[in-house]
Amino acid sequence: MTRASQTPAGRTAARTTTTTQRLLAGGALGAVGFVVVFLVDGATRPGYDPTYHPVSALSLGERGWLQTLNFVVTGALMVGFAIGLRRHLRPGPAAVAGPLLIGLFGLSLVASGAFAMDPMRGYPPGTPPGDPGTPSWHHVAHDNLGAVVFLCVPLACFVLARRFARRPARPGWVLYSIATGLVGIALLVLFGALWEEDHPRTGLVQRIMIIVDWTWLGLLSWVTARRASVGP
Repeated sequence: MTRASQTPAGRTAARTTTTTQRLLAGGALGAVGFVVVFLVDGATRPGYDPTYHPVSALSLGERGWLQTLNFVVTGALMVGFAIGLRRHLRPGPAAVAGPLLIGLFGLSLVASGAFAMDPMRGYPPGTPPGDPGTPSWHHVAHDNLGAVVFLCVPLACFVLARRFARRPARPGWVLYSIATGLVGIALLVLFGALWEEDHPRTGLVQRIMIIVDWTWLGLLSWVTARRASVGP
């Protein structure tokens, strides 16, 4: 331990760095945890078809509390990740817009847990096939929040790619971020089209989209947490 680190200012700086690293690492924890929970829960739910029903339908039924909690906890971890990213990136390009988009993503996940979708399309078991005639207000809110969630990640990819492009040592992250953003938008459009058609593979496309988006977030979290002690 250096003499400077033993001073009050040094100890404060060390605590600040540790807090930032923990906030950044929370993004990876949230990304991995969210995917694991919905994959395992969806595979073991009676009457639930992971390739057809959306992830949000897991918030319904007797075990619905688990997916609701998954939304809320993951969203809170992503908001913490956004705060840590803001600390880590400033100053410079995307130091505000990147964390802001990820923070909005996290808040929308939390709200998605608070406003559940309506029972529909045969789930929970006993629900008639197809959509209800008039959706509830909380279903409409959930739909709109979902659009925010799945738009924020591709936008954050593009915004942060601009910052990565200024670092010659990070060309891989530029390409990866742009590719993730483009694929994420394409999958969002495809998912919307399949949802409107009540296609039997709607849930599968949504799961691919989530894994693509959440993987980028998890890797970004892991990389920035490792680099937080030496600067952005």
